[in-house]
Amino acid sequence: MAEPRIDLTDVSSAGGALVVPGLEGLRRIVGRELGPTAWLTVDQTRIDGFADDTMDHQWIHVDPIRAAEGPFGAPVAHGLLTLSLVPYFVNQLRRFDGALMGVNYGLDRVRFPSPVLAGSRVRARMTVTGLDELSSSSAQFVTRVVVEVEGGAKPACVADLVSRYHFEESR
Repeated sequence: MAEPRIDLTDVSSAGGALVVPGLEGLRRIVGRELGPTAWLTVDQTRIDGFADDTMDHQWIHVDPIRAAEGPFGAPVAHGLLTLSLVPYFVNQLRRFDGALMGVNYGLDRVRFPSPVLAGSRVRARMTVTGLDELSSSSAQFVTRVVVEVEGGAKPACVADLVSRYHFEESR
């Protein structure tokens, strides 16, 4: 089945990110996959910093010697560290012209199908999977973000991010 054609006349790319013109542009990207982003290395320093920030110092994350003998053969990033990279990746893929405010409203579903070993590189793809217009200038939408591990058979994270944006009124 052919991918649906989307009129992206007013949608452009700036610095790698798709520039989406307001609510009308958001309507036009529903169902379109964007990405992948550039690769990002998740090194032990990043993992240790996340452990310090969250006070989660479980050995499988922060003890390379013990983790080498564990189930993955190396330290692994916290699943929540991988999830915390989602805004960074999404901002590489799209931005909205005419957005007055945007907030993370929550997450509908998050899964961690495979681990991110220390030193691995990850990147992401995203698809706006749902859109609810709340008014003529605001919307709630769901973005499925898939974080891939370089060389991995399964993604490291699949998350449905719920966002709310308020746009300038159309003239």
